[in-house]
Formats: sequence, structure tokens, C-alpha cells
Amino acid sequence: MPTNQSLPSSSHCHDWAEALLNGFSQVLLQRHPVCGLLCLLAILISAPSSLGGALLGAVAGLLTAQRRGYAKPERQSGVYSYNGVLIGLLICYRFEWSPLLPLLIMACGGASAMLMHAWLQRTPRPSCLKAYTAPFVLFSWGLLWFADPAPTARSVDTNLIQALPLGLGQVFLLDHPLAGVLIGLGLLLANRTAALWALLGCAGGIAFALWQHETDSALLGLSGYNPALAALAFSHQRHKPWMPGIAAGLAILLQPGFTGLGLAALTAPFILACWLVQASARMLQPSTLDQRLRS
Repeated sequence: MPTNQSLPSSSHCHDWAEALLNGFSQVLLQRHPVCGLLCLLAILISAPSSLGGALLGAVAGLLTAQRRGYAKPERQSGVYSYNGVLIGLLICYRFEWSPLLPLLIMACGGASAMLMHAWLQRTPRPSCLKAYTAPFVLFSWGLLWFADPAPTARSVDTNLIQALPLGLGQVFLLDHPLAGVLIGLGLLLANRTAALWALLGCAGGIAFALWQHETDSALLGLSGYNPALAALAFSHQRHKPWMPGIAAGLAILLQPGFTGLGLAALTAPFILACWLVQASARMLQPSTLDQRLRS
């Protein structure tokens, strides 16, 4: 009898571990626990002081989803955790430590899960616009109003070889080449096609920044992570191989606009680029065109 009683507890712990790791991999739009573990390791190696915030944000999102009775398959996929991961990383990066900091991360992580659930409820069809990292961007823009000025960028002592892994690392706000290598390895294990498109998108963003003589942005990877994410979002479109390239190109072109508006770009160019591609593809569907012609 004691053995039978221990099985549910063991299974519950396994479910939680898988859901949390999937939350880290979902930042890269993948559902793959090993990929999530490598992303977590990348944070531990390059920004150990931020690891607690990332984990706390993920747990807050998952716990909120569980307490509010959201569907278990969605909880296990990590969709209620990944925005909390990014919020936790940003808060640890931009705010000085205080006893209120964990409460802030938990509150924002939980609220991001509720916002994600509301979005999923109102966009049930595959053709609907996806949330991606919109909760992270919205909460971060609000938080950054109260943050101290951004830290001075470190001196550029990197080269083009390091710029590519740095671009992948910047997805998690990490600026260490080894972090990018671990993240790239995680992507490769999760989906080789997705990994290839992420590298191509990142390389395209870096090349464009160099062409625009924005050397610091290019070599630090800051111009690469949004096109990498945009290409990842459509990497599954095997019958439409042009979509990842167009999404990455739009993300590259949109990024300077947020700087001009005085907003932190974060992952907003990636989100807007994906929405534009999704909306355009929906408008060009034969059924949609027929309805427009009839009207």
C-alpha cells in the first residue's frame, strides 16, 4: 500500500519538472524538456544571480495556472510559464535586490499566466494571432518606467564568430557566448530545422546591423535575437519556406522603429513581425479572397 501511495506524488513531481523545463524551452517556441534544461543551464553559467528570478517567474505562472484550473495539457506544455521566465530575468537584470523583488516577480509571473489564458480563450483557431511574448513585453514596458537608467553596455571586445551565439543568448537577456552555444544546442536537439532557421535569422539581423554601421549592436547580438525568434515562429511551415525569411526580415526592419519611439525593443519587433505575416497569410487565403470578391 505505501508503494501505491507514493506513485501519485512521484508522478506529480515529474509533471511539475517537465512543465517548468517546457516553460524555458517555450521561450524558443519549442516543447522539449532537454532544450529547456540547456536553457536553464545557460542562465546558471552566464547569469547565476538571475536564475532564481527566472525560476520564480516560471513557478508563479505554473502555480497560477494550476490554482485557477487551467487545462493540464496547456500547463504541461509550458505556455503559462515562459513569459514568467523572461519577466523574472528582466526584473533581476534591471532592478536592485530588495525583499519586495520576489513578490514583484511572482505577481507579474502570475498575471502573465492569466493574460495568456485569456488570449488563448479568445483565439482558439490556428489562424488567430498568437500571443508569443506579448505579456512579457507589456509588463516589462510598465516596469521599466520605474527602473533606473539602463546599465552602460559593456565594451565591445567580441568578433563576428561570437556575435552569432550572443544573438541566441540575448533571447534570454544573456550576453555570454557559451550561453548562446547551449541554447543553440538545445534548439538542435528539439528541432534541427528550427535551429537552422534561428541561426539564419540571427545572422541576417547581424549582417543588416553591420551594413547600417551599427557595429556594437551587431557584435553584442542585440540585432540578432528578434529575427531569430521570428524565423523560429514559422520554421514549421515546410510547404511555405518563404514565411520564416519574411518574418525575420520584417523583425529586422521593425526593430529601429521602437528605438525611435523611445521604447525598449525587447521582443516586440518579433511579435509585430509575426502578426503581420499571420494577418497577411490569412488575408491571402483562397476562402478569404472569395469572400472579399463576393462582398
